[in-house]
Amino acid sequence: MKLISTRNGDRIVNFGDAVLDCIPRDGGLYVPAREEDLRPWIMHMDEGTSFASIAGTLTAALLRDEFSPVVTERIAAAAFTGVSPELRRLDEHLWSLELFHGPTGCHKDFALLWFASALEHICTIQARKATVLAATGGMTGRSMAHAFAGKFRLKTVIVYPKGAAVGIDPSLLASNGGNLWAVEIDGTLRDAQRLVREIYADRKLMEERGLTLANTMNIGRLLPHVFSYMFAFTRLRKKVGGDIFYAVPSGNYGNLVAGLYSWKFSLPVNGFLTDATPSLLCDASGRCECRDSAIPLQARGPADPASPSNLERLEQVFAVNPMMLRGFVFPFDVPETAIPALTREAYEKYGIHLDSGAAHAYGAISAASQRIYSDEGTVVLVTKDHPAFEAERIARDTGSSPEIPERFAAYGEPVGDVIRIPADRAALEALVRTATE
Repeated sequence: MKLISTRNGDRIVNFGDAVLDCIPRDGGLYVPAREEDLRPWIMHMDEGTSFASIAGTLTAALLRDEFSPVVTERIAAAAFTGVSPELRRLDEHLWSLELFHGPTGCHKDFALLWFASALEHICTIQARKATVLAATGGMTGRSMAHAFAGKFRLKTVIVYPKGAAVGIDPSLLASNGGNLWAVEIDGTLRDAQRLVREIYADRKLMEERGLTLANTMNIGRLLPHVFSYMFAFTRLRKKVGGDIFYAVPSGNYGNLVAGLYSWKFSLPVNGFLTDATPSLLCDASGRCECRDSAIPLQARGPADPASPSNLERLEQVFAVNPMMLRGFVFPFDVPETAIPALTREAYEKYGIHLDSGAAHAYGAISAASQRIYSDEGTVVLVTKDHPAFEAERIARDTGSSPEIPERFAAYGEPVGDVIRIPADRAALEALVRTATE
C-alpha cells in the first residue's frame, strides 16, 4: 500500500514508513494513494470466515507489495486470535455491529491490537524500536496498555490528567518489568494534550527517540477499522438483499472514514448515515456539506497529533468528485436532548443498551427512515463501547442497568506506581528520554 499526504500528492511513502514517521511534514494526514480492488478477497469470504482470517486476508491484500504473506498473516493472528466483533440482528432491516467485544470493552481494542502487532513486526523487520506517546483518559489508556503489553520492540508512555490513571495491570508498568510508563501530570486532559502536542512538534526529538502516535492520525491505527465493515458484510451478504447502509457515530470521523475506505476498497455499500456536527452537516437543500472545505488546505494549521480529526481525510476521499459526498454521506441533526428518548426506544424495541455514540447514530437512522433507504434496504448500526461504561446514564434513561463484566471491577482502581510530574514540557521530555534509553 502506497500513501500520500492530504496536502501533497507528489510524495509517496510505504506503509511501514508512514506508520513509523506518522506526521507528514506538510501538516496533513497520510491517506491511501490509490483505490484498492479487494472484491476478489471480499467475495471469497462468508459467515464461516473468522474475524482473524478476514483481517489476515485483507492485511495480505493491502500490504502485499511490502510484506510477505507469512508476515501479514502473523500480524493479524497475533492481534485477533480468539477476539472478534459481533453482528447482531435487531429486526428485518436493522443490524447492530458491536465493537465492544474486545479485551477491555473499548471499540478501539480491535484497531489498537492490530496496530501494535503491525508496528512490532515492522520494527522487527527494520531492526529498530519505537515508542508511543499519548495523552488520554481512562478507557483509551486501558486499551493501549493491553494492546502494547509484552511487545519487545515497543514502549508506551501514557500521559494522564491528575487522578485519571486507573485500571492498569501493575505488571505492565516499567517499574515491574513491563514496557509501559503511566504518567499523571498536575493538570487537566487539555494540559496533557498540550504537552504531547509540544513534544511531537519537536521533529528532531521524535526521530531521535523513535516516537510515533497510536491515535487515528497514524494511518496504521485507522486502517484496521476497515476490517469490521468487511466482517459485517461477510455475515450479511447471503442473508439480505437490496441496499446496505451503515449508521456511524460522528466522533472524530475515524469510523466514518474507515467505512469510506472500505467502499474505496470495493466493499458493497450504498451510503453512510451519521449525526451532524458543526463541521459536517446538511445544507439548506438537505445535502451533505463539509464546512471546513471552504478553507484551502494550505491555509489551515497542521493536523493535531494530540487530538486528531479525520475530517480532512473525508474531504480527500471526495476531492475528485465533491458531488459524491452529497449522495453518499448523510448527516442528520441529533440533539443531545434526544439521546435519553433514543436510548429508551432502542431498549424497548430491541432490548439493547446503547452507548451515547451509538445513540446518536441510532437517531440518524430514525431521521433517515424512508428518506434515504427503502423498505428493502438494510442498515447496520455501529455500536462502539461497552454499555457498562455508561451504566448510570443508561439505567436512568431505560430503567434497566447493563450487565457489568467482572473484569471491569478493577477499572476504577488507581495505578499504584504512577509517575507524577508537573504540567511542564521539560518534565515530560525528561521522562520520555529516560523511558527511551
